[in-house]
This record gives sequence, C-alpha cells and structure tokens, in this order.
Amino acid sequence: MFAATGVPDLALVILAAALGAFAGDQLSYLLGRIGGPRLNARSAAGSRKRAALDRADHALRTRGGVIIMVARYFPGARTAVTLTAGAVRYRYRRFAAFGAAAAVAWGAYCGLVGYIGGHAFEDNPLKGLLLGIGIAAVVTLAAELVRHLRARPPRATADATLAAVRREAPSRVLA
Repeated sequence: MFAATGVPDLALVILAAALGAFAGDQLSYLLGRIGGPRLNARSAAGSRKRAALDRADHALRTRGGVIIMVARYFPGARTAVTLTAGAVRYRYRRFAAFGAAAAVAWGAYCGLVGYIGGHAFEDNPLKGLLLGIGIAAVVTLAAELVRHLRARPPRATADATLAAVRREAPSRVLA
C-alpha cells in the first residue's frame, strides 16, 4: 500500500516479492530433494503413501508447469508442490524456470493489489488493512470449507439407491 505514495518504488516492491518467493520455493525444493530418498524408502509398495507419491510424480511429469504456476496462489499448495517436486526428483531446471515465472507473476499480482488498494485507501490505510485481512480470512475459510466438504464420505445418489433396490427386488419376490 505504501508503494502507492511512491515510496518505496512499486517495481522494487514487485522485485523483492518475486525474489523472496523464488528463494522460498528453491529452499522448499531442496528440502524435498534431501528428504525424498528417506520418504521413498519408507513408502512400501502398494501403500497409500506410495500411491500418493506415484500420483504426484505423474502429475508433475505431465502437467508440472501448470501445477507449479497455479499452486503459488493457493494456501499450502505451494509448499506441498515444491516439497513434492524435490522429493520425486522433478527436473530442477524445469522447476526453477516455472518457479521463476510463478514468482514474478505472484510478485506483480501482490504488488499491484497493494498499489491499487493503497490508492483506494489513501486517506484511511487502516480500512485497507482491515479489508485485506478480511479478504484473506474469507479466502481461507472458503478453502477450508471446500476441503471439509470434499473430505466427507459421498452420499448415495438417487440412481445408486434405485439400482440397489432393483437388484434386491427379485430376491424379495422369491423369498
């Protein structure tokens, strides 16, 4: 928000955000790379953990760039993706290239949101701060609600219930 006043310079704010994001991703990748062999060794063939690692590896190899770029914008996803990319030995050059693009896009997005918000709330920065905290809280609550709803066991659909009744109907008639 303070970049809207011209101090600090918006370009420097964006650059600092992008560099910080990129550095954090590289560190997370390195931690995944270091811990990956131990994680792989502790994942027995046929286990849920092994299946999850195999799915993550396949997803990164087929859609890695998109996953790395999009994960930057979801709370927790960036950390999970960068650690996993290191653990499954995703090619570092590709990771760094997509990570750099994601960091620059994210830095620009955050810098511009703050800049525009700074102009909108120039006379009352406290309102801007409260709005930002409110938006962050709503986004976090929405993400948690979606996670909670997806974790619930699925309900039987009307079609599945009807099919079950039809399967059992002949046996009831004969009994």
